[in-house]
Amino acid sequence: MTLRRPTSSTESAEAVAVQALGFLAGDDDQLQRFASLAGIDLGAIREAATQPGFLAAVMEHFMADESLLLAFAAHAGLKPEAVVRAAHQLGAGPWERDHA
Repeated sequence: MTLRRPTSSTESAEAVAVQALGFLAGDDDQLQRFASLAGIDLGAIREAATQPGFLAAVMEHFMADESLLLAFAAHAGLKPEAVVRAAHQLGAGPWERDHA
């Protein structure tokens, strides 16, 4: 199976967010923390993932935790700045460090 390349910056950002969600799903504690903070029941996370704004919420979660963002970036082979750009592209707010 050949994966289709993203054709827009939004699709690229969504691809990063999907990778980030997969990263969370690989760690039960992190996934539970995300679900709890987002107010999502773990049993309903697949349904929640179909809702507008869900991927932005995933990226907001990473931007709120620098160590998590850095761990994900390293795992995904991305520069942290690329993760932040993807978050911004999806409508996630500025990283606190951006305004220091």
